[in-house]
Amino acid sequence: MDKHDKRDTHDQRDTPAHPPASDARPVLEGPDIARMLTRIAHEIVERAKGADDVVLLGIPTRGVFLAQRLGAKLQQITDRAVPVGSLDITMYRDDLRMHPPRALARTEIPGDGIDGRLVVLVDDVLFSGRTIRAALDALNDIGRPRAVQLAVLVDRGHRELPIRADYVGKNLPTSLRETVKVQLAEEDGRDTVLLGAKPAGH
Repeated sequence: MDKHDKRDTHDQRDTPAHPPASDARPVLEGPDIARMLTRIAHEIVERAKGADDVVLLGIPTRGVFLAQRLGAKLQQITDRAVPVGSLDITMYRDDLRMHPPRALARTEIPGDGIDGRLVVLVDDVLFSGRTIRAALDALNDIGRPRAVQLAVLVDRGHRELPIRADYVGKNLPTSLRETVKVQLAEEDGRDTVLLGAKPAGH
């Protein structure tokens, strides 16, 4: 796996509609992100005993780009192509009634589906856990994986549900008055993670 008041990770990380505050400071840069993804890829191979049955599903938007990068790194490590897709959770969110309608993203399940496979959900930021709960509900309507794991670039804490990431790039302690914004070259033109103050009124 990418919720507040209800605190949704995708709401509170600062989406492009809410630019980061002027005091936002980078806490991770491109080389840091690359190293973290390389480490996560090696951890996946180790835990999955070679990643033969792994399917990576990114949660839009930036989780998809991270999943694609992880897939490329896994292929370098194992010399085998790893299926990579995306999982739209829009209609499974628990705050649909509290926010304006959202545009649907795409769900793309690669290859032979997810039945009996090890699905690794990939997201940029883990916060309250509500995005991942929605992703698990969406998966349940698609198939029956052998197991589901979670990889995130940043875990900022403040969980509201009993959800824990299996692979974490960086644990980043934050307050609820702060925002975490992941920027990736595919979407934002650069790779960085910004930590800033939440805009007034949010």
